[in-house]
Amino acid sequence: MEKVSVYDLDGKKKAIVDLPRIFNIKPRIDIIRKAIEVSFSRTKQIQGRDKRAGLRVTALSWGTGHGMSRAPRISGSGFPTARNVGRVPYAVGGRVAHPIKCEKKIIKRLNRKTYKLAIISAISASGNRDWVKKRGHIIDNLPEIPLVIDDKIQTIKKTAIIYNILSELGLREDLLKVQKAKKIRAGKGKRRGRKYKSKKSLLIVIKDDFGLVKASRNIPGVDVSKFENLSIQNLAPGGNPGRLILWVQSAFNELKQYEEVI
Repeated sequence: MEKVSVYDLDGKKKAIVDLPRIFNIKPRIDIIRKAIEVSFSRTKQIQGRDKRAGLRVTALSWGTGHGMSRAPRISGSGFPTARNVGRVPYAVGGRVAHPIKCEKKIIKRLNRKTYKLAIISAISASGNRDWVKKRGHIIDNLPEIPLVIDDKIQTIKKTAIIYNILSELGLREDLLKVQKAKKIRAGKGKRRGRKYKSKKSLLIVIKDDFGLVKASRNIPGVDVSKFENLSIQNLAPGGNPGRLILWVQSAFNELKQYEEVI
């Protein structure tokens, strides 16, 4: 069985553990992207229009005998739009023919076993250097992939200390790349609360949180997730597998539970 090293907070080898069989599975990118599509559908807000929108007008048909079409016309006189056609979809300023309806089902579904297979595929891709490099991560100075670290990192509560630990492990270049890649979004999103666009860097998977989440949240591109809360959006953002992951040893040992599914 293949082995993988566990590193301490100084970036030195501390122990050796068995590599779970989950990393030997061939990633299924089609299932990963299907799971991402389903996951994103749950974040959308249902939209709809008032059923009486565009119908609260004075437009009525004059009937026949006036030498004009029987289209409904706006009642009144003495103002520019009087006697103009209104209310109907083909009129200027008329109602929308087929408006968005809140009854539409926008949430997509996926079988549980298929979703679990997508998670397994994404984890497997994260343990392959080719997949990680293809995703755009800088891993030239990394000692090995998958990267496992001692549980003591979960107790750190200072951002500067976390950043130094990650730098010792060879992740500094990838963190700097994300920091420099931050840019202003083009379009109206700038004034709708999403002015900046940034890339994803490291994902830290933990077993318990003793302050690491709060300490890491100010490092650009770094996400922290508990093992039981792992989602396809964390493991393969945008549907692109091969995310750079730092496993805490206790969380890495939990991967054995997926061997029953394989």
